[in-house]
Amino acid sequence: MSKEDFIEIVKEIGTIPEIIEASSTEEKLYSKASDIILARCFSEIGLKAKAVSERGNSADIIAESEHGYTLVADAKTFRLSRTAKNQKDFKISTLSKWRGMEHDFAILVAPYFQYPNTNSQIYSSSLSDKVCLLSWEHMLFLLNMQVVEDVSLSLEQIWNAPTRIERDSKIAFADRMNCLFPYINKMVCDRISATLDDFEIQLNKCKSYILERSNDEIAILKTEIQNIEGYTKEQAIKELIKSRKLNEKISAIMSYKNSL
Repeated sequence: MSKEDFIEIVKEIGTIPEIIEASSTEEKLYSKASDIILARCFSEIGLKAKAVSERGNSADIIAESEHGYTLVADAKTFRLSRTAKNQKDFKISTLSKWRGMEHDFAILVAPYFQYPNTNSQIYSSSLSDKVCLLSWEHMLFLLNMQVVEDVSLSLEQIWNAPTRIERDSKIAFADRMNCLFPYINKMVCDRISATLDDFEIQLNKCKSYILERSNDEIAILKTEIQNIEGYTKEQAIKELIKSRKLNEKISAIMSYKNSL
């Protein structure tokens, strides 16, 4: 896949299609695909990265730099209809544990506009747990700016953002829950010799993508509503039984019962 085609995927990967059901096999595959996409993002900017195939108590993505540091990362994706996201949705403390003593940095990548834009415990946790909060839009920015880490450029100052922010004397304890992206955005731009205006242009383009995607998702959902409204009583009953997975639950209980 060419870099241009890959960038088109990065633009969209942060948003789970509404047609994919929650907790479904398709959703798990989408999550794994996002890990692979994020690993390639790190590879494109000069790190040796891989998505870890084994699930469990370990990081989904591990990357190594020629500058001698390593990092773990987690890719987050959300539906446009998902609201009221809280700290559990981002699992910052879990990512910090995955870093452990073996790795130097922990990076969380989620859709930029899905992060809270006001006060949130997510931000104070990122500081205390030393987890760098980035977005798919930040990764897209690095790709579009053709940033590649080499002997003359280390991106360590980006990954180390929580520690650098805490060193800022202007961050009072009471302000630790404030949105950190004004700081993070500046750190990213400074490290790659870009301006905040450059990043704002990128964000505005991403807003346009999201608006287009929103219209597409709404159209799909409205079509689904029309289809359901056309169901006969028998079809509606079958769909309700299927959606609640009642037969699957019965089969699981029968299997357990027969094993006794």
